[in-house]
Amino acid sequence: MPSGEVDPADLDRLLGADPVAHAFVAAHVESHRRGKGSRVPPVVGTAGPDGQLTGACWTGTNVVPIALDEPGLDLVAGHLRRGGARYASIFGPAEPVLGLWSRLERSWPRPFDVRPVQPLLAIDHDPAPDPHPGVRFATSADLPAVLPASAAMFEEEVGYSPYSGGDRGYRDRVAALVGSGRCLVLTDERDRVVFKADLGSVARGVAQVQGVWVDPAHRGRGLAVPCMAAAVRLARRGTPVVSLYVNDYNTRALATYQRVGFRRVGTFATVLL
Repeated sequence: MPSGEVDPADLDRLLGADPVAHAFVAAHVESHRRGKGSRVPPVVGTAGPDGQLTGACWTGTNVVPIALDEPGLDLVAGHLRRGGARYASIFGPAEPVLGLWSRLERSWPRPFDVRPVQPLLAIDHDPAPDPHPGVRFATSADLPAVLPASAAMFEEEVGYSPYSGGDRGYRDRVAALVGSGRCLVLTDERDRVVFKADLGSVARGVAQVQGVWVDPAHRGRGLAVPCMAAAVRLARRGTPVVSLYVNDYNTRALATYQRVGFRRVGTFATVLL
């Protein structure tokens, strides 16, 4: 089923089945629908014998499965194979992500990294730890300080510079987060970013946090928990649920999120291409 034939109501039904897991796709679908000319979202759908949508997968810059059974995985993998390995990553719920990759890995180039277990966490109440009073939403005046902090976070997390393919796209993305009031920061007396976290996707009552970072010079000072507690409280002014996913080997981050009050609600996986 080509993307143009995916019924919006059926797609919304699939996205609504798990708003936390599908926050990224839901936010992008909403953005496309608000766009010029009501652009059709880049979604591949799979249908049952009755023609009803049974599965779907986002195929924009990233590949993000929404719901796919075994036949659906075969169909979407075939679609992706014909299009070629032109995506930045495959990520989302672990089972369909790894199912897609098992069908693609012999025909696509070797990935940069495969992260098969990434706990998906969520919190739907204000954290118990006292929030840091200095955490706030960044403004345009903070952008010169936010950019190097964001780039440092990206390189530390992914393993290469976000500017490796040119700097304009990454700078624009960071500026858009700041401009839309979705970047949270703590700055020091010299206006340098000490802590940051981004609300990367906001949809259906869920804010998905990404880009959490503490300046290495300030680590070990007990900032992570109160800063994340403050970020969650601020995010929950607009959305009742805050979520994020983290690599299972990042035990320090997992401990921080547990202390803040996050609980595990699923498992993601990521294939970096």
